[in-house]
Amino acid sequence: MVTVKLFGLFRLDTGLKEITADVSDVKALYPILLKEAKRHNPKTKVKAADIDGCIVLVNGKQMTKRAKLQDGDEVMLMSPVCGG
Repeated sequence: MVTVKLFGLFRLDTGLKEITADVSDVKALYPILLKEAKRHNPKTKVKAADIDGCIVLVNGKQMTKRAKLQDGDEVMLMSPVCGG
């Protein structure tokens, strides 16, 4: 199992702070996150593209969505923020 912590707009829109999942890579988290987001907040507008645009950290190090995961890893997903 890996622990996934959510931050930024993804967290604000869905209300999800953290989930656990049994996956082997970051990309495999996407359908699980979408399902949990819709279960937690049926009115969420989050899509796979929103998750795909997130910054990914695994155990505190920035990684890509292709990163392999091991039991006990902590994944952080942060939606990018922009402003002016």
